[in-house]
Amino acid sequence: MVKGSNDNEMPFTRTNYLYLLIGLAVLVVGYVLMSGGGSGDPNVFNEEEIFSARRITVAPIVILAGYIFIIHAIMKRSAE
Repeated sequence: MVKGSNDNEMPFTRTNYLYLLIGLAVLVVGYVLMSGGGSGDPNVFNEEEIFSARRITVAPIVILAGYIFIIHAIMKRSAE
C-alpha cells in the first residue's frame, strides 16, 4: 500500500456517474432505433423496413458511440 493514500475515497466522481448515465441513455436510444420492423403477418416480408439505413447503419453507430462513452466514463480520472 502506498503511504498517504486514502482508501476511503470513492473510485468514481459525480462526473463519472453522469457520463455513465449519458452513455446508457445513448445505448437505449441506439437499441430503440434498431428495434421494430416486424410484420403482423408471418407471410409478409417488408424488405424496405427491415433493411433501412436507420437499422443497418445509424443504430449500430449510435450503440458503438454509447459503449465508447461508457468506457470513457469508467476510465476518466478525477482532476484532483
